[in-house]
Amino acid sequence: MKIVSLVLKYLPEHTQDVQQGVEAVPGASVAHDQGDGRMLVLIEDGEGYAVSDSIIQVHHVPHVMSVTLAYEYCDDALELEEA
Repeated sequence: MKIVSLVLKYLPEHTQDVQQGVEAVPGASVAHDQGDGRMLVLIEDGEGYAVSDSIIQVHHVPHVMSVTLAYEYCDDALELEEA
């Protein structure tokens, strides 16, 4: 399992467009919207796509000016130890 959180910055008048664009990305969801041009987005891996691909797609959402990786978690190493 892989999970990342991103902080997006955009002009506040584009909040609805950015939120819709993020929700269209596989595994992505809006965790919190400040209403001032900042949004916290969570991405979780799933069947048929990688977190890295979803991060790139979020970068291409219209009106997004910057994307910052705030947190990353991966438990793949734990699975390898158990095997």
